[in-house]
Amino acid sequence: MATRETHGEPVRDPVEHARMLHGVFEAVLSDDRNAAASPRSLVSASWQRSLAAHVDPDKRTPPVVVHDAELPDLRAQHPLNEVMPLLRSTLVSIADEAMHVMLVTDADGTILWRDGASKLLGAADHVGLQPGTRFSEDAIGTNAMGTTLALDAPVQIHSAEHLVRAFHAWTCAAAPVHDPDTGAILGAIDISGPLHTVHPAMMQLVSATAQLAENQLRVRLAIADERLRVRNMPHLQSLRGKAGALVTASGRIIAGEPYGSWPARVALPAGTDRLRLDDGREMVVEPLAEGYLLHTPRSSRASTRRSALSLRFMGDAGPKVVLNGKALHVTLRPAEILTALALHPGGLTAERLALLLYGDDGNPTTVRGEILRLRGLIGADVLRTRPYRLDAAVDTDFDAVRTALRAGQAAEALRVCSGPLLPRSDAPEIRDLRAQLEAGLRRAVLDSGDIELLATFAAHPLGRDDLEVHDRLTERMPAGDRRLPEIVARREQLLAEG
Repeated sequence: MATRETHGEPVRDPVEHARMLHGVFEAVLSDDRNAAASPRSLVSASWQRSLAAHVDPDKRTPPVVVHDAELPDLRAQHPLNEVMPLLRSTLVSIADEAMHVMLVTDADGTILWRDGASKLLGAADHVGLQPGTRFSEDAIGTNAMGTTLALDAPVQIHSAEHLVRAFHAWTCAAAPVHDPDTGAILGAIDISGPLHTVHPAMMQLVSATAQLAENQLRVRLAIADERLRVRNMPHLQSLRGKAGALVTASGRIIAGEPYGSWPARVALPAGTDRLRLDDGREMVVEPLAEGYLLHTPRSSRASTRRSALSLRFMGDAGPKVVLNGKALHVTLRPAEILTALALHPGGLTAERLALLLYGDDGNPTTVRGEILRLRGLIGADVLRTRPYRLDAAVDTDFDAVRTALRAGQAAEALRVCSGPLLPRSDAPEIRDLRAQLEAGLRRAVLDSGDIELLATFAAHPLGRDDLEVHDRLTERMPAGDRRLPEIVARREQLLAEG
């Protein structure tokens, strides 16, 4: 990650300063070698990059690269979506009072979010300062957003320091935001306004806000690491003392045995199944439902490692089973059996399993046939008999939800719940657990009183049709919240349908 530099200068008389910058701008573009002044070095370098990219100083607006209909999905998938409440609470009220707009881009310079002074939005629209447009240097020349991404450092660009004349009436300051996991730039935070609103504190404000955003992302990463570590420790423990490590999808090692003998990060090229550490050790790379497990190659003798079984049965995507890093295709009935066995680690008789899956009409003979087919799929060493049980380190999404609810962690329960448990199943055991999880999650969210959690639940498959949730959001969400119109519209639709 590049060292943060401070590229800005206090401006005492913004109008006079803008007049001077305009003279410099015209002199440079006309190649006047007798000009009395020259632009700042960072501005000069940016102009050169922009002109080399064939940006026309008389260009009017930046290119539109994302249409309105695509923005919601892009925002939801972008890592900075997690810190938008922080950015709004930190910058938007200030921007509104100071006649500025807050803009947030992705790493390519495409504006994804805009908030701020409503009186300024028309002028911002006129020059393309709006979601969906790209403000990289090669798209629209020197500007705070594009230049901060090019330099990986906070910058302030005032008036005629912009290469494109259409922005000479604007002043802006921006700072990059980095991924605490990889160090890569995630995007830029910018505040822009009319040139007379320039203030030396603009850049300090946006730089401090970017650092706050990175700190919040770092805290979230630490929490996610701990969740991943807890959920996947059975995979590491299944090595039974042999060398191994849990690795995130990006290659960071978050747990290892023996302790202290592992690097902080390893390179994991796509599709690799082996890697060699710097100390010469060869490791097998085994994909898990989340991240990877590194372990020493198995000997030709039978492995003593206990199998690792991951079950993802919540939501409409269909049941997903991963056994020792290999994805297995299962249909509904095997998924129901696996769920019942996971819920009863001590084991079940054929009669009991038939009752749980089929009710009073259950036939143990039918269950034995289903078990036989399932053993052929996952192996007799994983599905044991007398009684039927799973001999593996089992990790399930439904148990993660249940555990979070029991611990009073509503946000964590909602995060790991992607929808109803096996929604097409009518097995009594599945139906009862599904109802318990849905009711428990709903009650936990409502009892939390957290507006952000309620809003997330309203967009979730389990909360989309919940009138009470939409009622509460309509009553309690601030009038200026951009999500409110959609919440109100959905509430009215639910009332009409009810």
